[in-house]
Amino acid sequence: MLKTVVCDLFDIRYPVLQGGMAHIGTYELVSAVSNAGGLGIIGSGFYEPEWVRNQIRMTKQHTTRPFGVNIQMASPHVRQVADVVIEEGVAIVTTGAGNPEPFIAEFKHAGIKTVPVVNSPSAAIHMEYAGAEAIIAEGTESGGHVGETTTMVLVPEVVDSVKVPVIAAGGICDGRGMAAAMALGASGIQMGTRFACSKECIAHPDYKRRIMEAALPATVVTRQMLGYPQRSLKNELTDRVIELEKAGVSIEELEMFDRGRMYLGLIEGDLQEGALLAGQIAGRIKEEKSVKEIIEETVSEAEMVMSSLRKLITEA
Repeated sequence: MLKTVVCDLFDIRYPVLQGGMAHIGTYELVSAVSNAGGLGIIGSGFYEPEWVRNQIRMTKQHTTRPFGVNIQMASPHVRQVADVVIEEGVAIVTTGAGNPEPFIAEFKHAGIKTVPVVNSPSAAIHMEYAGAEAIIAEGTESGGHVGETTTMVLVPEVVDSVKVPVIAAGGICDGRGMAAAMALGASGIQMGTRFACSKECIAHPDYKRRIMEAALPATVVTRQMLGYPQRSLKNELTDRVIELEKAGVSIEELEMFDRGRMYLGLIEGDLQEGALLAGQIAGRIKEEKSVKEIIEETVSEAEMVMSSLRKLITEA
């Protein structure tokens, strides 16, 4: 069995995390991932604290295994969501869209492990110094909010910069990706888009189908002027956003135009006017599978790939 320090740190069977995706990282998916031996993570997005509390409690009704909550530091409810996570005794918090440093000591005092998502070695060093128990190094291949550095370049740089375990994210959807991440020094992986196309995920079937029917290159990065570049599938919405950005509209106008687009795409299944967040591995995913199948096949393939690499080397 493929076991790493991440398994011991989070008390999970496999070093596989599910990305805390807004709108679709709900208890159905989270509990399924945790029950299958990975670490499910609730995507709190910009939801109000009581929604997060309800998701935590529903997850507890469906699993006795550890799970986490992803907190967006840019959320207007970040303080209240942090309070809810502490009150409900969540084991792990992953963070994004901002600096979690003001909360790390508080979480640690409450027995919560903080695992920030970073896109640079300097951010990883800063988070380790602040008390993070592990780091998620997320390359630009990932869906949603992204940095500029690829997973292949970012992960080894972060691994060499910190002493805490590093989890690779961005462009990983199978065992080959997992084996590659571990060859770069990662102690585990996080997958988002792959789990979005699982049977347990509440995402709209049309959104899932659009991912699985995509042909490379299927995605584009927009919204740079808002300060949080976002990778999603190309559609009429991304074309219009690019036009607005080129026209030099104000940040306020773009924010107003952008409001509600993610829910429209992921939950309501509007393939043209909705934001269809997805990583560059869209199109490599060909089939909707159960969470259990995804995790077990990914780990099994990773083990097989790692054991067979020596066969690729020819004698001099």
